[in-house]
Amino acid sequence: MATKAIPALKTGPSKSEFKDKEKPAQIRSSNIVAAKAVADAIKTSLGPRGMDKMIQDGKGEVTITNDGATILKQMKVLHPAAKMLVELSQAQDAEAGDGTTSVVILAGKVVDG
Repeated sequence: MATKAIPALKTGPSKSEFKDKEKPAQIRSSNIVAAKAVADAIKTSLGPRGMDKMIQDGKGEVTITNDGATILKQMKVLHPAAKMLVELSQAQDAEAGDGTTSVVILAGKVVDG
């Protein structure tokens, strides 16, 4: 009795199947720029010479802080990679209670290369 070959499942398009060959490189570049922007926004608030940030919300209320977690909570982040860094900061705060700014800066440097 002959057996039929089971076709392999496709998990997604391979690099050769993309119609626009530049698209994956553009997405990677966009993610890197977004991660660096978030890391750079809070980098200056770290350390003994860390500067305060003045943040104004939509209602006009002003917050002055040098706490990275507070800065990231107040930021309106739209890019998915940047949102991941904000979530990374929140996870660090929930798990350890400290190091929220450091973990975002470190992740921004890892992405930067």
